[in-house]
Amino acid sequence: MQAPSPALARKIAATIADEIGARPDQVEAAVGLLDEGATVPFVARYRKEVTGGLDDTQLRNLETRLAYLRELEDRRAAILASIDEQGKLDDALRAGIEAADSKSRLEDLYLPYKPKRRTRAQIAREAGLEPLADGLLADPTRVPEEFAAAFVDADKGVNDAKAALEGARAILIERWGEDATLVGELREWLSANGVIRARVATGKEDAGAKYRDYFDHAEPLAKIPSHRLLALLRGRREEFLQLDLDPGADAEAGNAYAEGRVALHAGIRASGRAADAWLGNACRLAWRAKLHLHLMLDLLNQAREKAEAEAIDVFGDNLKDLLLAAPAGPKAVLGLDPGLRTGVKVAVVDATGKLVATDTIYPHEPRRQWDQSLATLGKLCVAHGVQLVAIGNGTASRETDRLAGELLKLAPQLKMQKVVVSEAGASVYSASELAAKEFPGLDVSLRGAVSIARRLQDPLAELVKIEPKAIGVGQYQHDVDQYKLARALDARVEDCVNAVGVHVNTASAALLARVSGLSASVAENVVAHRDANGPFRSRRALLKVPRLGEKTFEQCAGFLRIADGDEPLDASAVHPEAYPVVERIVAATGKPIRALAGDAAFVRTLKAREFTDERFGEPTVRDILKELEKPGRDPRPEFKAARFADGVEDIKDLREGMVLEGVVSNVAAFGAFVDIGVHQDGLVHISALADRYVRDPREVVKAGDIVKVKVLEVDVARKRIALTRRLDDAPGEGRPRDERGARNPRGERRDARPPKPSPPPPDNALAAAFAKARRS
Repeated sequence: MQAPSPALARKIAATIADEIGARPDQVEAAVGLLDEGATVPFVARYRKEVTGGLDDTQLRNLETRLAYLRELEDRRAAILASIDEQGKLDDALRAGIEAADSKSRLEDLYLPYKPKRRTRAQIAREAGLEPLADGLLADPTRVPEEFAAAFVDADKGVNDAKAALEGARAILIERWGEDATLVGELREWLSANGVIRARVATGKEDAGAKYRDYFDHAEPLAKIPSHRLLALLRGRREEFLQLDLDPGADAEAGNAYAEGRVALHAGIRASGRAADAWLGNACRLAWRAKLHLHLMLDLLNQAREKAEAEAIDVFGDNLKDLLLAAPAGPKAVLGLDPGLRTGVKVAVVDATGKLVATDTIYPHEPRRQWDQSLATLGKLCVAHGVQLVAIGNGTASRETDRLAGELLKLAPQLKMQKVVVSEAGASVYSASELAAKEFPGLDVSLRGAVSIARRLQDPLAELVKIEPKAIGVGQYQHDVDQYKLARALDARVEDCVNAVGVHVNTASAALLARVSGLSASVAENVVAHRDANGPFRSRRALLKVPRLGEKTFEQCAGFLRIADGDEPLDASAVHPEAYPVVERIVAATGKPIRALAGDAAFVRTLKAREFTDERFGEPTVRDILKELEKPGRDPRPEFKAARFADGVEDIKDLREGMVLEGVVSNVAAFGAFVDIGVHQDGLVHISALADRYVRDPREVVKAGDIVKVKVLEVDVARKRIALTRRLDDAPGEGRPRDERGARNPRGERRDARPPKPSPPPPDNALAAAFAKARRS
């Protein structure tokens, strides 16, 4: 993609500035930094003076829109070149193309000039039938059959007047169907008034039972939630559902209105003249056979892209919550990867995450070596000073949780705590090349237990080893554009890693590769240098790492931490380039850096403006002072663990009215899923998340939150559990997983079908006239 001209760059910057609530000069500055190779975390944290304080959210949106608008400009240039080569580019068309502000508008304008296979209209033009079409359009008093007789020419494939009229009609249909103004008007109208209608595919009632809520479903396109649209599209892809986009709740009235819009645009009216009926039929076919289908595909594609974008945002938000979940910290952990026939895989890691012991026990069916398993675990815990027991939440999790409970009672002197941990992605990690490098001699099945133990110590450090998509906190994640999903999730991981910071002397290559400016190969070089030469004593020592030059150092240094090194500031988020600012603070206060760092009360008395210079303004100095208050602070919350109810281990153990503690495992647009320890997450519908109206579930909960919920309804056959956070709700008021037919907070049932819209906007008389002409 070529860099745009200065004028075009200013135009793009102005557009983005308006969208993200910034000034054009801020956007231009940020674009310049990004184009030079700076990362979003670096720009957001260390270039506030340059960008005027744009935050990471604004910068991510800027980055996305910049790519779109540059692609738009590249496409605009290609279209102009293509039409110019055809010798058909006039001033008016050029102006229209240059004014187009979206890809869809550009493609509408290009449609008549886009190279395509020979169409019926092209064949008709070659047969000399365009004057017939134009003649009837210009003078509807002509009798079509009589006028068409003059165009009959067997040598050109026009054998009779009927064939001539069909060719002329094909020309008009193509002309109207490619008219950018008409297409744009109808797209806007259909977008606002269209109704998505789903029906069960013939004979698929039983096979597609999971979609039965949609066997006869209608909903306005403009209002359909993203998750429901993706569900409908998945049902269509699996061939259980058929989808249509009706032009309004009353399809016939909508079709008549659309045909009237075509006629109005073409200058046709129904006045009883000889050619009016023929022209009206051409308008009808232009809408029904060309425009409606084209716009339906276009609008459904646009709606899908929007729904996918929302689903990707949901996935990204959930992923961020998991990555920034509270770390248990440097404690010895016993990791248990539950299983029945294959046994429970055991791994012990020390406070630094180093694997120190493994085993496999068989406490459950069919061997039932309960006491022997307890003895094995007890010895491991005593030998390695285990403080935490991490239990994977997969098959046999609750049974293994009960085993861990007895273990804690048998070794009270260790004061251990047990925690059920999500094992999503652990199997993916176990079989990965990364795990093979990390534990070359360890059985694949035991690697999962190591991952479970480590993700309790530090979720961020362990989860970055797993492809984000495999962590499983997405909404219809397999239905969205996988490239866009991967890019968005990688950005979230990058933001999270850099927000927390990374201890360079203990971090894995996988974690280091997520640090601003570090590629996977340079991260490997960092680890190799550390292994060969011992721990880094300072940030500047990183410049000795192969392929880690000054530019890379500038991007990564502020996010890398070196505890107990030669330079105290290396343990903080203060960038080395700003150390002179700290030196001025030290000189002005007379306090050495080791005394100054951490003295929050004293640091809060300092004024940022007194330490600024031509390079570092107040925003940066304020960040430095905040960091000096608590150097190397971790933004993640304090560690807590949920306690699942004893005796509630299966969905069959649930009873309506039970109040349980659980962990939010996933947040979707329609509610939150909660793990209550029965191998099947329950759903708290958005209407049951709080005692007030909730627009977005993330306003009140996020993945990893510990919550109290009441069981409202249990459907064992369908494995569905309805929960509520409003503990005074009465059982039996369960809400379905989908909003269709859901009850609102007052218990009133929502009508699943959309209300009939008000009559179509102006030109009703025209639509009625053409409907009457069609019937006659």
